[in-house]
Amino acid sequence: MHELPQQLANGLILGSLYGLIAIGYTMVYGIVQLINFAHGEIFMTGGFGALTTYLVLPPGTSLWLALPLMLLGGVLISVIVAVAAERFAYRPLRGAPKLAPLITAIGLSLALQQVVEQFYPGAKSGRSFPQLPGGPYHIGSVTLQPADIFLFVAAPLCMGALAAFVGKTRTGRGMQATAQDPDTAKLMGINTDRIIVIAFALGAAFAAVAAVGWGLRYGQVSPTMGFLAGLKAFTAAVLGGIGNIYGAMLGGLVLGVAEALATAYIQEIPGMHQLGGGSWANVWAFVLLIVVLLVRPQGLLGERVADRA
Repeated sequence: MHELPQQLANGLILGSLYGLIAIGYTMVYGIVQLINFAHGEIFMTGGFGALTTYLVLPPGTSLWLALPLMLLGGVLISVIVAVAAERFAYRPLRGAPKLAPLITAIGLSLALQQVVEQFYPGAKSGRSFPQLPGGPYHIGSVTLQPADIFLFVAAPLCMGALAAFVGKTRTGRGMQATAQDPDTAKLMGINTDRIIVIAFALGAAFAAVAAVGWGLRYGQVSPTMGFLAGLKAFTAAVLGGIGNIYGAMLGGLVLGVAEALATAYIQEIPGMHQLGGGSWANVWAFVLLIVVLLVRPQGLLGERVADRA
């Protein structure tokens, strides 16, 4: 039990990462009812965008000074990729059967992986990501690295900024109206195409922040990093209530904590020592999803139209 605070902290850090990515899934679904399975690769391109920004800076630049520029570079690349995907891959299929954009999203996901793997120097085997200096920091029995603190700070700041944007701005209210009834919103003068582009861009921006956190935490970015991270984030979005921006973050936190606790403690249960450890972390994450959907199919918070964005 003396390890419980550390495992809870690990879970919250991991959950913050999942939640930031999951917001992109839930925003797009809330407005156009599309599961954008290429979102994991948009997350991946943000990591490479941040790395590229760091590499073009003068040698010896402090990472603390470079970090804001890396975030900006990662967000810029992710947003460009997401907006291009919406304009050229998804918009032409907006009136098509739902299976068509879903298959397109899967194809786009594979295409983005291959493009980065083939054309980014050294990407195939993964590229090292710079690490923040300092640490570790000790708070009681909990040990945190600088990357953990970055995620702890970034997740609530991003969530608060998004909540304020959706609830307080004219564009945010337009997003709520489009999510509730796109046809009526269009009749009221709302440019629904612009709203959809903004939803894709915001989701991509949060994914890029998560990608920087991933690189700082794991010390590497690779073309395949978005596959499992995106799948976990989609799980988090469904867990919290797909289409609910607060549910996406809650689902991410619940999933992260459950994964960390299961990894640490399942193997301590008599007769289950073979079902614990890091190799089973992904299995228990999806077991949790199945259990929640059996008990509460709409997710933990359900789908609230007023919060959809």
